[in-house]
Parts: sequence; structure tokens; C-alpha cells
Amino acid sequence: MPDRKQLIWLFFSLRGRISPAVYFLAGLLVFIMQIFPLYRLALVPPESAAAQGWGLALLASLLFSTWANLALTAKRLHDFGRPTAWALVTLVLGFIVFIVLSLVKGDAGPNKYGTRPDAPA
Repeated sequence: MPDRKQLIWLFFSLRGRISPAVYFLAGLLVFIMQIFPLYRLALVPPESAAAQGWGLALLASLLFSTWANLALTAKRLHDFGRPTAWALVTLVLGFIVFIVLSLVKGDAGPNKYGTRPDAPA
């Protein structure tokens, strides 16, 4: 089981590399965190206090997930030896980039972003 430092590194750091499997699973978790508040918001009457609460939760999850997606994608791109700036493409082509990066293998051996995937640089 990962410790707190590994999870903070995984979702918030722009340094290091991650493998396709870790990218896919972490990306699914982030996607679920986006969809759940939207689902709950759709279930409550629009003028209720619960709608305001779920709307705020949705906003918070979108802010978190945008950064988490950028951090995950940056680390996945580092596995190919590509710079962090390329992760900004996910803001436009998010789902397509997610699928492609989940399926393609990275560089074998160390590169300038880390010695191995799935560990901080």
C-alpha cells in the first residue's frame, strides 16, 4: 500500500516517471473524482441546499483533477523523455491523450527524468 508521500508525489508533483498501468489506474481514480459530484448534483433538486454543496464539491474536484491530470501526464511523458510542457495538450485533447499514454510503453532504462518509472526522481 502506498504511503502518503507517494500519493502526494503521484498526484501533485511534476517530477519523475510513471508506467502505463499506474497512469491508467491513477487517471481512472481522478476521473471518478470528477464524475461522482456531477452524478450527485444531478440527483438533487436544483434549488436545494444540497445542490449548492454538490456544486461546490464539483468545483473543488475539477480544480484538483485538472492539476492531477497535468501532473500524471507530465510524469507519463517523462517516461518517453518528453518535457512537462507537453502535458498542457491534455487540457484540449484529454481523453484521447489518456488512452494513448495508457497503451504505449515508455523508454527502457533511465532517462533525464528519472532512473525508473513509478518512483520519485
